[in-house]
Amino acid sequence: MLNVSKPSTDRVDISLSGALDADEMSAALDAIVEVSKDIVHGKLFYRISDFAMPTLGAMAIELQRMPQLLPLIKKFDRCAVLSDTAWIRMASELEGAVIPSLKIKSFALSDAKAAEAWLNADARQDDNVPEEENFPV
Repeated sequence: MLNVSKPSTDRVDISLSGALDADEMSAALDAIVEVSKDIVHGKLFYRISDFAMPTLGAMAIELQRMPQLLPLIKKFDRCAVLSDTAWIRMASELEGAVIPSLKIKSFALSDAKAAEAWLNADARQDDNVPEEENFPV
């Protein structure tokens, strides 16, 4: 099951649990596109529990929709991924390294407060550069 919500104007929350079939994937992707359409400098809060591989039909739907989904990445600056599955957290961090415009940080499910704090922190804190030193030369 995949649930999509928009708790604020700049944030989308996605909760994934269990396996997805093609119909669920299609409905979830429609929801993600719809709630993301007006977002600028957005934040994603992604909670993954009881992960199971999606069906082949669900993966086919996702691949088919990829041209519509890729531009959505530019709407978001940060993504916090919560999961108790180590390889999912590692894969999320690797994805963040590949997508330079999106900072992705992973957390254990029990670290939801830390994830929220990171997600809402000023982006300059990640760079460890004081504001007065961040000027053009």
